[in-house]
Amino acid sequence: MIEATGGCHCGAVRYAVAAPADDAEAPRTALCHCSDCQHCAGAPVVGWTAVSSGSFRLVSGTPAVYRSSEHAQRSFCPQCGTGLFYVNEVVLPGIVDIQTATFDDANAFPAMAHIQTAEQLAWMGTAHELPAFERYPEG
Repeated sequence: MIEATGGCHCGAVRYAVAAPADDAEAPRTALCHCSDCQHCAGAPVVGWTAVSSGSFRLVSGTPAVYRSSEHAQRSFCPQCGTGLFYVNEVVLPGIVDIQTATFDDANAFPAMAHIQTAEQLAWMGTAHELPAFERYPEG
């Protein structure tokens, strides 16, 4: 059993997941490159962890909901704006997609795939070649 908690940056919205670890309902994590995710997050890619809606529960707070398309709902903290959840019962029935970095231990949900790469920003193909710094570079 996987038990995990998470929430927004300010702590106003908290959630918990209790999911089987080794079957079809185990969480699945992907990095999404679609333009909707890019625009909603203001980032080139968004990590999502898909869990069954039955394994997910809100612990505290009430997220705001934005309908980003006819069937999709994106939830975020109304206080700090942190993106939290994505639900689309037409495309992903019975699934709550949680923004992976909002888990208290996001390292517990490593990415398993890149998805929607047809919309990937062109420069993401070589992003791994850029210089890397543990903190801000000097100068």
